[in-house]
Amino acid sequence: MDKVIPMRMYPVWSAVVIVIAMTVLVCTAESQEIIDLYSSLESCDVTIAGPADGSILRLELLSDGRVLQTRELNLDGPGTWIATWSSFSAEKGDYDLCASIVKNGKSTSQRCYEFYYGGITPIRFDVRDFIADSKGIQLSLASDDPTIVDIYYMLISGNKAIFINKDLAVPISGGMGAPMQLTRPWKQVLEDGRQYAGRVKIVEPSHNQTRAFMGTFIARDDATITETYEDETGASATVVGNSRVPFQGMLRFALSQNGTVLTTIEKKTPVLLTGDDETVEVSWNNTLSPGLYQLQVALLGNDGDVLDIEETIVEAKPIINTTRVDAPEESSTNPVMIGALLLVVALIGAGLWWRRRKGKS
Repeated sequence: MDKVIPMRMYPVWSAVVIVIAMTVLVCTAESQEIIDLYSSLESCDVTIAGPADGSILRLELLSDGRVLQTRELNLDGPGTWIATWSSFSAEKGDYDLCASIVKNGKSTSQRCYEFYYGGITPIRFDVRDFIADSKGIQLSLASDDPTIVDIYYMLISGNKAIFINKDLAVPISGGMGAPMQLTRPWKQVLEDGRQYAGRVKIVEPSHNQTRAFMGTFIARDDATITETYEDETGASATVVGNSRVPFQGMLRFALSQNGTVLTTIEKKTPVLLTGDDETVEVSWNNTLSPGLYQLQVALLGNDGDVLDIEETIVEAKPIINTTRVDAPEESSTNPVMIGALLLVVALIGAGLWWRRRKGKS
């Protein structure tokens, strides 16, 4: 026989159900989870989902259950976090990365990644060169046999990836051909003098092979003079930016003759990022006297350091003054009209002559 709940108990049960539901929702909303991780004996990366701010990411590198190295990173939210391992004399065998999120002394998420070091598994692809700098990442990739890989590019500040780009299903040709050259610029504006790291992770899904490379760099402003022009009245220079650090330098035009500096003009360039180009023009106080002059154009960086120099010769030629001689004005009278007037005059004269002769007779 079913037990009947009195009507007065329904509000109580309803309140209990609401409290339980709200508790589940809050716990779900506050959950943090490790959704991906990778490690080698050089470095590791861990991707976290959920509001992990205020938590600690604990990383342990293990061999046969023995902890070799430990790292702890303070989290400020979700994202991908990177740590490097100290070099050591590694033996061939299995290794593990175990990552856990710790908050208020309790682990809220844990996950491990196992990898093997020193095996004879053939490498399906080869990274011939890798560079990370203030412009972006340059990568040279080759393979003995055709294969397809996924490539992840990371810009790292501190221990966190602040930018991740990816190329999926990239075909790499095999054989003795030239390696594939890949260039991926940063999207962020970088801070001058700040240390960053660039990381590339290459995954070949078909053979479950992953390789990662990372390099640190100090972000610096950079630009180049690509073209100059000069004459008796002034000069100009075209500058192109070569960095994701905003270039806010200046051009210095130094004009000299026979080893004596005649004038120096400095002018700021517009703000430039990678690929931006602008032309800056200056004029001399007066038109240069005839002769040969030396011109040095120096490009100064944000800190006043010389980034590029162009030197050239200015040949000021004599100015030839020409006096204008006005040609005599040509009569605008039409010859036909002149002939007609003469004919009229002749006819009038003939008429007068005829009247005089007739009158005498």
